Amino acid sequence: MTSPDIALELGDDALIAAQRLAEWCSRAPEMEEDIALANIALDQLGAARLLLTYAGEFQNRTEDDLAFLREDREFRNALLVELDNGDFAVTIGKLLFLAVYQRLRYERLAAGEDERLAEIGAKARKESLYHAEHAALWTVRLGDGTEESHRRMQSAVDALWPYTHELFEGEAASLRDAWVAEITEVLRKATLSRPADGWAPSGGRRGVHTEALSKLLAEMQVLHRAHPGATW
Repeated sequence: MTSPDIALELGDDALIAAQRLAEWCSRAPEMEEDIALANIALDQLGAARLLLTYAGEFQNRTEDDLAFLREDREFRNALLVELDNGDFAVTIGKLLFLAVYQRLRYERLAAGEDERLAEIGAKARKESLYHAEHAALWTVRLGDGTEESHRRMQSAVDALWPYTHELFEGEAASLRDAWVAEITEVLRKATLSRPADGWAPSGGRRGVHTEALSKLLAEMQVLHRAHPGATW
């Protein structure tokens, strides 16, 4: 993959993840978690801005152009990040799967030859490490908690697992073994079962998305589209 393609792919993942996590503001199960998810959303947004700014330089477009003036078919995020939040267990499962993946991708960027991506990767991997640790703690807390919390966390893992395969299509394929090993260990500590590989929906990297992304973009882009060029 070219540097612009990598930047766009990872930038879209981070942008859509930020929007989904921001939906938890005032809705998290605890006040501290409300703040934690908002901070993680801001971290994701910060990474998205750096990546989309870089990607936009190759298209003569700004980060705002890429965030607010593209249709869903132009986005290259993985399907996993656009899925509805569901209950808290689903959100934690999504964050765990995504954050471990992002950290592995950012570590590779940090060691790569593209200096701009290396700088972004070096910064973002530290944040992703925290995101993954936070999600892992909650996964264990829910999985090894009550009968109901265990049931919900296992249900979330089972529902989300098929969407993780798309993360490792193409350039990231060689990272899957490391990702599986890390996720499997978290699931073991949480007394959760790792789902079997099977159905593997994809298309997000090619611009083929679920209805959930269209709804998300309608909300995320409405102000910018209603008042183009406005500043405040």
